[in-house]
Amino acid sequence: MIDNRLAEKCDHLPADCQALVDALCRVAITLSRKIARGPLEGAFAAEVGQNTGGDSQKALDVEADLAFADAVTGCGVRWYASEEQESVLEIDPNGWLALAIDPLDGSSNIDVNVSIGTIFSVFDAKADREASFLRPAREQIAAGYFIYGPQTALILTFGAGVLHYVLDPIDLQFKLINDHLVIPENAREFAINASNYRHWSRPVRAYIDDCLAGDEGPRSKNFNMRWVASLVAETHRILSRGGIFLYPADSRPGYEKGRLRIVYECAPIAFLVEQARGKATTGTDRVLDQAAQTLHQRTGFVFGSADKVDRVTAYHDLPDQEVSALFGTRGLFRG
Repeated sequence: MIDNRLAEKCDHLPADCQALVDALCRVAITLSRKIARGPLEGAFAAEVGQNTGGDSQKALDVEADLAFADAVTGCGVRWYASEEQESVLEIDPNGWLALAIDPLDGSSNIDVNVSIGTIFSVFDAKADREASFLRPAREQIAAGYFIYGPQTALILTFGAGVLHYVLDPIDLQFKLINDHLVIPENAREFAINASNYRHWSRPVRAYIDDCLAGDEGPRSKNFNMRWVASLVAETHRILSRGGIFLYPADSRPGYEKGRLRIVYECAPIAFLVEQARGKATTGTDRVLDQAAQTLHQRTGFVFGSADKVDRVTAYHDLPDQEVSALFGTRGLFRG
């Protein structure tokens, strides 16, 4: 009989979360195998509708959501909040945990064989279902993600550092390979969707212009740009190599307050990043100090190596006239 449990767990997983992590791992193993089979598994990249936030749903989005909701029954989860669900579901009235989950992050990339994943966050359950999630993000007791790529990995924190597990495809166990993952500090990479340049605020444009100016600009070094459009893939690269990710609020309709969701995406990633000695902000304010007002509230999101995130914040802190002067002097896209 296949043992789907974490192979290394006794010294690292709190007892009251162990059953939940095991259940999440079981579903992740199944999803990993389906994703690896691609079209052989069926048309799971087909669009089947829209979720409550207006994003298109793939068939595998819906399947993953149902699988996780079913798997956590009997694992101490009272409340289940999913990016694919409009409202919070009650799983077990006697449960003590509240689970927020993006069952399949980056699903727009399913059909192009790019790494996608599952993001999750755990709080202590309150009596009120929504209040269990609409609270300061720093109150999370656990957060993590699975990434389904050339390797299937689990990145996990309980607030005492970041654990990195890799799924062994031979015995189907997640095996601990690093019990203290830390973001490298010296990377020269930034991740942003540059096609939206004209919509960004001047502080964001000024920061990117300085990166693009390379060793002839004020940063005196050359940078590489990355953009995968899969949050788990972007996060995994930064945790592995360092750098910075920016998905700022911008002037497009529907993007004025950012695009990524606080509860399902930004809060858990911010928890992981800070535990790995990085920083995560809305562009100006620490994400872990934010409390979503609604389940699907969105925000701008900037995270990565601490010094780089601090520099973005500093650009936002400058008076408007100073940012305008920087932009006028160094803007690379002025026409």
